Amino acid sequence: MGSKASCTTGGNHRSDYTGAAALLGNLPKAEWLLADRGYDADWLREASDDKGIQACIPGRKSRKKPVKYDTRRYKRRNRIEIMFGRLKDWRRVATRYDRCPETYLSAIALAATVLFWL
Repeated sequence: MGSKASCTTGGNHRSDYTGAAALLGNLPKAEWLLADRGYDADWLREASDDKGIQACIPGRKSRKKPVKYDTRRYKRRNRIEIMFGRLKDWRRVATRYDRCPETYLSAIALAATVLFWL
C-alpha cells in the first residue's frame, strides 16, 4: 500500500484522466502508478515515465496497438477498490451531502481515519 499524495474533487461528468492531469504535479516518489482503463492515455504514461514511475494501466479495448502492463500487479489494485467501497459505506461520503469541497474532503478524512483504526 502506498501513501496519499493529494486529493481533489471535480464535476460529475469529467473523464478520469482529466482529473489525473490536476494531480500529476503532486505525485510523490513512487515505483508504480496503478490505474484502470479509464486512465489509459499516452500523455499520462509519458508523464509518469518522466517522473521515474512505471505505469501499470491496461489499454482501452479500442486501442489499436496493445499496451504491455504487469497483470499480476494490476490484479492487486483490488485493495484500493475495497478501500473506496468501505468509504462509500459512510452515507455522508457516498451521497456527498456537503457542498463545500473542504468539508467533503474532511468527511472523507474522518471516515478513513475511523476505518483505519477499526
